[in-house]
Amino acid sequence: MDNKAATPRAQWSDWTPLGLTHPFNAASLAETLDGGQAFRWRRDNEADAWQGVFAEHVVQLRLTAGGVLHFRAATDAARAREALHRYLAMAPQLDAALARLPLASDAVLARATAACPGLILLRQPFAETLLGFILSSTKRIPQIRQLCETLAERFGPALAPGIHGLPTWATLATVGEPALRRCALGFRAGYVHETAQFHAGNPGWLDRVEKLPYPEAKAALVTLPGVGEKVADCVLLFGAGRIEAFPVDVWILKTLAADYGLAGWKPAQLAQFGRVHFGPLAGLAQQYLFAHARATAGQ
Repeated sequence: MDNKAATPRAQWSDWTPLGLTHPFNAASLAETLDGGQAFRWRRDNEADAWQGVFAEHVVQLRLTAGGVLHFRAATDAARAREALHRYLAMAPQLDAALARLPLASDAVLARATAACPGLILLRQPFAETLLGFILSSTKRIPQIRQLCETLAERFGPALAPGIHGLPTWATLATVGEPALRRCALGFRAGYVHETAQFHAGNPGWLDRVEKLPYPEAKAALVTLPGVGEKVADCVLLFGAGRIEAFPVDVWILKTLAADYGLAGWKPAQLAQFGRVHFGPLAGLAQQYLFAHARATAGQ
């Protein structure tokens, strides 16, 4: 007889409609949750759902055959529902947002938006978004996801059996750089360590930066170790709702060079082009172009 104790399993609430009227399909839900905006979502094939961890919440999302988004939580379900409505706040506003993009005059962008109907921008916890994108340097999405998971398991709070949240910057300030390197962070360990020490010496700094207008917030973020213009724009776009931010990564470089005739332009010039050409919602256009470029390349 095997006397080994069974591994505790998360206790989930019942599946309940989230209450969002939004035309997600399987592809756009996957691209929204696991397409490079956030790094704590994974596919749970047994539950036929996406499982995510953010702030103090552990949740699963799935679409019914009729396209209705349902959720369940392994933490407080009522609080998780409220948090998911904030996290997915663009969903009910997407049609109005798309109407403000130059779709009629930009065939490239029109094709990109048509290719992934329902894709939205997330509104994630700001501090967690900063950590995720500092870890993102020269890494692919599955690798970034694994780095986040390792930090959560070793230093983060237990939220449900076997599931941990990301460590706060205050916690990371107590972790030495050697311990971070043992998490396979490589050179990013130094960035995380130095940024955590900065926050320890400047309490409330991140909260203040999150509330600043876009130019001032970006100027502040790029003073942090490991935060260049692209990382700053990602943090502001996905963590602070600054939809005018236009991150320029390798996929956007390729798209703007091939489809907009901007080969040879520097990233800062391309970011400025994006903000001018696509307007106040440039970041939404960027996400559609990014998703379409990756899908076209089979990524």
